Amino acid sequence: MTTLDTLKTSTLAFGRRLMGTAAAAALGLGLGLAVIAGAPAPVMAQDAALTSAPDGSPALWVLRDADSTIYLFGTVHILRPETAWHSDVVDQAFASADRVVFEITNPDDQAAALPLIQRYGIDMETPLSSRLTAEEQAKLNTAAGDMGMTGAMLEPMRPWLAGLTLSMAPLAKAGYDPQSGVELVLRARALEAGKPVDGLETMEEQIQMLAGMSEEGQMAFLRSVLEDYEKATVELDRLVAAWAAGDVESLEAIGVTPMREESEPFYQTLLVRRNADWAGQIDTMMDGEGVIFIAVGSAHLAGDDSVQVLLEQRGYTVERVQ
Repeated sequence: MTTLDTLKTSTLAFGRRLMGTAAAAALGLGLGLAVIAGAPAPVMAQDAALTSAPDGSPALWVLRDADSTIYLFGTVHILRPETAWHSDVVDQAFASADRVVFEITNPDDQAAALPLIQRYGIDMETPLSSRLTAEEQAKLNTAAGDMGMTGAMLEPMRPWLAGLTLSMAPLAKAGYDPQSGVELVLRARALEAGKPVDGLETMEEQIQMLAGMSEEGQMAFLRSVLEDYEKATVELDRLVAAWAAGDVESLEAIGVTPMREESEPFYQTLLVRRNADWAGQIDTMMDGEGVIFIAVGSAHLAGDDSVQVLLEQRGYTVERVQ
């Protein structure tokens, strides 16, 4: 495989795995990106099939000391509304929490996202079409049309933003909805119950991860989205099915191992470094008292560099309770 092929494969994996890992900021906003760009959100499919069994049982872990309990719950940031994932074990753990922590405090805060998208995702000097061949532009126009947009609406977008925006279109057609993502559902429940909500990172930090890709990497990502447009839901369907069944080994095989094989730098940036930072924050939380429910992308809780493994290296016992 050539260097360019490796880059292309890695950026595609990067974009797709944002669904379950790194970009809660952008994908939590989800179809709001289209709105920011000046287009209506696409209509969601109403007849999509379930991707998980009705008795959802995503994995849940817990660590405790004398006066602190912290639950770790893996999430998927975008789901079909009918996907079953609630369980008595998860609901009881959530209800017991004094505080809830996500990757970012409010992934649906479009007012906060707008200036960040404008700062990191808009390039008025270089039209997107100037970077594309006629064939690529035709594919882009078709994909944009599926979102109720036109190619002209994407002109000022940097390639990473255009690619991420367009990657949402086939998912929307298949019935996936960011508003049904786990974080937004749990955040609404937390606020209704009067629970404080915090984040491990900021929205700007997460958007910077996307915007920080090289121009070559961004273009490879956009081209991969266009080339694989018709197959966009396949990997996410597999990931959601494994997640809803609590199959952590399959989650690792789908969302972690390929990333590492395709690009060690992406793997280190998107998972390892963030997991290490989060493990440090959780270590500090354990110095306090009470019950905290932490919900982060499921890939962060799978594999040899997972948050749980890093916490165990710090001397904690992390027990799986579902």
